[in-house]
Amino acid sequence: MKRVFDIIFSGFVLMCFLPIGGIIALCIALESKGGIFFKQERIGKNGAPFQLLKFRSMFINSESMGKITVGKKDARITGMGYFIRKYKLDEFPQFINVLKGEMSIVGPRPEVKEYVDLYTESQRKILQVKPGITDLASLAYFHENELLAKSDNPQQTYIQEVMPEKIRLNERYLANPSLSQDLVIICKTFAKIFRA
Repeated sequence: MKRVFDIIFSGFVLMCFLPIGGIIALCIALESKGGIFFKQERIGKNGAPFQLLKFRSMFINSESMGKITVGKKDARITGMGYFIRKYKLDEFPQFINVLKGEMSIVGPRPEVKEYVDLYTESQRKILQVKPGITDLASLAYFHENELLAKSDNPQQTYIQEVMPEKIRLNERYLANPSLSQDLVIICKTFAKIFRA
């Protein structure tokens, strides 16, 4: 049932989003050199790596300077990048990942390998399901970049404070997964985006 819902919902969103996506793609291409999409290896179900898609919001080769972004302090983000990040529009290409079967609409957000390698054996249980576009942690840390921008050591803050709390929220979600809970999370996510 979850897979059927993922396919129908993703197809609908992508069709509706196509005109806006075209405008975003054009703006990205005109503003700075580089491709329209940003691909990054993330760890998916059962520890299998996959290429997560986003609209590119940073200048090319920015990832070599670190994987954590810190809100308005981060000079690597383009002007268009700030806009699409604020409204989470950079995340929409991930509906393609959902159609490919690499992700679900709702599920633990996929991490890069260097952070997954820090998981305890117990924490690795969240890798037993497909990662998602949104989850309880995404709602709780909707403004994560701004939070990290206040830290003197954003990477340390993420690893020691933010990541463990995200995992705890994911464990809570996985304790009682259901389509009704997914629908609530989806509705709350869209509400946060519109309020932004």
